[in-house]
Amino acid sequence: MSKSYTLDEYNSARTVVGDAITELGAKDERVWLLTPDIGWGCKDFKEQNPDRFIDTGIAEQDVVGVASGLAYDGNIPFIIGMMPFMSMRALEQVRTDVCYPNLPVRIIANYAGLTGNGGSTHYAMEDMALYSSLVNMTVIAASDPTQLKQVIQKSLTYPGPMSIRMDPGKKNRVIYPADAVFEIGKGYTAKEGTDISIIACGEMVDYALQVADQAEEAGISVRVIDMFTVKPLDEEIVLKAAEETGRIVVWEDHLMKNGLASAVADTLADHTVALKSFKRFGVPQVYPGFGNPEQLYKLYGYDVDTVLAYVKSLF
Repeated sequence: MSKSYTLDEYNSARTVVGDAITELGAKDERVWLLTPDIGWGCKDFKEQNPDRFIDTGIAEQDVVGVASGLAYDGNIPFIIGMMPFMSMRALEQVRTDVCYPNLPVRIIANYAGLTGNGGSTHYAMEDMALYSSLVNMTVIAASDPTQLKQVIQKSLTYPGPMSIRMDPGKKNRVIYPADAVFEIGKGYTAKEGTDISIIACGEMVDYALQVADQAEEAGISVRVIDMFTVKPLDEEIVLKAAEETGRIVVWEDHLMKNGLASAVADTLADHTVALKSFKRFGVPQVYPGFGNPEQLYKLYGYDVDTVLAYVKSLF
């Protein structure tokens, strides 16, 4: 039975991923689950479908190669891994073995952004830039368990390869009701507003909603757009926000250059849009040190308080 999640409560994105893939595997024998020695999300699928589960060990390049072979044979492989290594160590294989032949391989990876307290070698702050540069690749940064589950379900019939980035996935707030409907490739207006638009992805959507609520107390109407599909970008919703609010903030747990903000800025430039203001919040050009996410967000200036102060400064 398909599960739903209670609004404003917390759930584990890892559990959501495992449940969703297991449900798909029970209905469709083309679904395989592969992992380079990652235990979370695999237990139920492995027990129910041992002949469609592969653990390659710590070998990200190999797991992509195996997945591409399965996809060539008409299957739909899901890979569960860690984003720092799936996006960099395996990049050549993703490009050549998956994207070049345009195969339906789904890479679901956690520890994206400055999460996990693993230091610079274990932060994935370039993954959206790297994957967005690959022809045929769809790039997803889901913001809550409800949305993540829908993306995985709908990926079964979505063409081509797909990357889905996550934070560690141990504790994620449910920000959308069970009846919310998401479409891959389309942004989602999480909150209406008329004065300024915050375009965010991943966990930053939750933070953007917090900023919007606090700004509302100061009489500022903030629109929050959940751009969970980073590529292909929903240009229509960006241009509509620019026209109707005139002020754009882009907020991401990723390098500010070559990620979501750059995609939004490219869209605005391509359409010669003149704004009252445009501001990026995310990781600057640094290799961050150790710290929990909240410490690092504050250190690098993309925490709730900093973004709220910027929004208030415009009015």
